[in-house]
Amino acid sequence: MVVGGTNLHKMNWILKHKLSLIIALLGAVGGFLYWNFIGCASGNCGITANWYTSMGFGAIMGWFIGDIANDKLKDKNI
Repeated sequence: MVVGGTNLHKMNWILKHKLSLIIALLGAVGGFLYWNFIGCASGNCGITANWYTSMGFGAIMGWFIGDIANDKLKDKNI
């Protein structure tokens, strides 16, 4: 049983940040592809040495870019 509309609040948050979530997902995929095809030959690179750090960095950068784009679109629509 849901008390206080918790699911409605989560759905509103997801819809509000839809663009940021999509671009973060694309950033994670891009980070994985970068690790897979370019990567780090020596293994001493902080970000691209492992697939999970490369994906995490890509997702965070994607979130930031998506959040900025979301704000710009929101300002344009107002």
